[in-house]
Amino acid sequence: MLDDSTKQQIRNAYFRLVEEKSLSPRRGQRQMIADIANALARIGGGDEEGAPVCVIEAGTGTGKTIAYAVAAIPVARALGKKLIISTATIALQEQLVNKDLPDIRRHSGLEFDFVLAKGRRRYVCLSRLDKALDLGAQEQAVIPLYPDEFIPAASSEALPVYTEMLDALGRGEWDGDRDNWPREIPEDIWFGVTTDHRQCTGRRCPNVGQCSFFRARDALQNTDVIVTNHDLVLSDLALGGGVILSAPEETIYIFDEGHHLPDIALNHFSGFCRLSSSQQWAEECKKQLALAAAQRGFAEFSSIINRIPGTLDEVVLCLNQVEQVLEALVEPEALAGNFNNQHYRLPHGHVPEGLRLPGLNLAQLFDKLVSDFQRLERGMEDAMDGELAQLGKAEAEAWFSVFGAMLSRAEGNQQLWQAYAVSGEADEPPMARWINVLSGNGQAGFELRCSPILAAGILQEYLWERAAAVVATSATMTALNSFERFILHSGAPRSGIFKVVPSPFDYSNATLRVPAMDCDPGDPEAHTQAIIELLPELLEGETGSLVLFSSRRQMSDVYAGLPGTVREKILLQGDYSKQETLRRHREAIDAGGSSAIFGLASFSEGVDLPGRYCSHVVIAKIPFAVPDSPLESALAEWVESQGRNAFMEISVPDAALRLLQASGRLLRTEQDIGKVTLLDRRVVTRRYGKAILDSLPPFKREVD
Repeated sequence: MLDDSTKQQIRNAYFRLVEEKSLSPRRGQRQMIADIANALARIGGGDEEGAPVCVIEAGTGTGKTIAYAVAAIPVARALGKKLIISTATIALQEQLVNKDLPDIRRHSGLEFDFVLAKGRRRYVCLSRLDKALDLGAQEQAVIPLYPDEFIPAASSEALPVYTEMLDALGRGEWDGDRDNWPREIPEDIWFGVTTDHRQCTGRRCPNVGQCSFFRARDALQNTDVIVTNHDLVLSDLALGGGVILSAPEETIYIFDEGHHLPDIALNHFSGFCRLSSSQQWAEECKKQLALAAAQRGFAEFSSIINRIPGTLDEVVLCLNQVEQVLEALVEPEALAGNFNNQHYRLPHGHVPEGLRLPGLNLAQLFDKLVSDFQRLERGMEDAMDGELAQLGKAEAEAWFSVFGAMLSRAEGNQQLWQAYAVSGEADEPPMARWINVLSGNGQAGFELRCSPILAAGILQEYLWERAAAVVATSATMTALNSFERFILHSGAPRSGIFKVVPSPFDYSNATLRVPAMDCDPGDPEAHTQAIIELLPELLEGETGSLVLFSSRRQMSDVYAGLPGTVREKILLQGDYSKQETLRRHREAIDAGGSSAIFGLASFSEGVDLPGRYCSHVVIAKIPFAVPDSPLESALAEWVESQGRNAFMEISVPDAALRLLQASGRLLRTEQDIGKVTLLDRRVVTRRYGKAILDSLPPFKREVD
């Protein structure tokens, strides 16, 4: 229960904020504050398992940042909990840190500190920077995961940048944060001077006092609010929680853009192994171990160092066996129609016996490697602590990084092969397992992948059952006016609070039009030609338009088929970066001209073009998922195996959610007007169409 003082603090903060900023109180915003406060009041109640959970769909314009901040900050401070606000995009993180939270603190009367948390890879590693300057940028201190894919920066390109970095750090003009460097840093140059948790020596590092990452992490301990991203939260939870961020049990999480949470969770618990690259990695490991074996300081570890190459040789032999199995497995005539020149999915996730046996051997071999690399890593820690006289601290630090890289790669392979060491028949729901067929240099290569098909079990174990409380919110938490899709994918407990709060927008200011067409996307060529014929008229007289496609090929074909007078006003996704495309679009309109953006899914979400920058959104077709996605196919297969309709339970809700996101690009302020045109007659000709239409905002409708 919240005490009266905390309740009053929430009320006072909101009304003061509204008054000082001359805002109009919004019913949806006040409802959201009440729902979050009611959920957080259950923290420590002891009458339920797991965290109190609140899932809120807050329509565009609700002002959800004010709502969750005003509700959660007083509760977190009163209970002594850390508040983590997590987003899916950098843009929203920057808005929170640079604008929203300072504004709320200034006008609400709430006293709180906040800091932006980033992963270790966003910060320069001083030890790596020193080493790169001492040895030259072409020398590698670590072994990359896939040597054939990693091309180190040329010394002539990297060394001047590294020297400039060191000078800027010394003068106090740079804090070591990649995002604060004044220019773009190429990935190959940056990779040479950053590190991950396995290669970092932590508090033992001689540069720890000046370490940008540890300075930033220390700041997390003494702040009230941490702003970060879903990836970092999931990384921390996957490591056990409390490693980078605060411990889950002491944390109230707010996931803004919360509909992304399940997909990002799946990414953190999936595995992959590219056979040829892993074979090369094994050979590189043997070379490094030979160097270690030749040094007297490693005498104490000689038995481990001498046996690892034999294990790596066995790994290479097993990988060769797997390659032979896959060559037979994925021949077109053996695939019974499942071959698509890109991947072969194992039906129901079942691993055939011919693949399972070498998979079991590899799982056991990587278990040994992980154990041995862990012992070597611990030995280097002891040496850095001065407990091994025969190995100097600096030398131990360098080898700690090398063995840490080996351990990290071994753990990744261990995860993958453990998934292929079992038949998969007992998995419920099944794990998706598939093989990507790669071509290059006239030869085929193979990459094995695995992933849970749902994040429900993952999030239940790592988040819902451990956190102090969780709030998930976005403008698109429901699909087909139901939270069932989010519950299915995320495993959010049904005991939580699930609410939809209204948007303040007057949707009658906009029109949804479905024009007459004599074809639908089932005939791609005819549909593309129909769009080419309709678009000039649809874009005529419009100042700012956004045309959204589900297929890059269709987008390119439509663009190529339009008259030159129309094309000259179009900005095509891929010609420029997303931010540059938006800048050019606004610039053209500010200059008194007109502009239309042709974009794919990334322009259907997180794009804010208010007023005349976008008064017309054209959607080429209902955005159903790509049918050959292994993960989507595995999920559909599982649903069908239970006698359910995967199209109606998975495909239609997913498409409805994406369509809602796309149509949400139109009205961005309460004054906006405009129209959405959907060039897909299936919303009126198919039985699922009405459900999709009814899940969209209540625009005025014109169906020709």
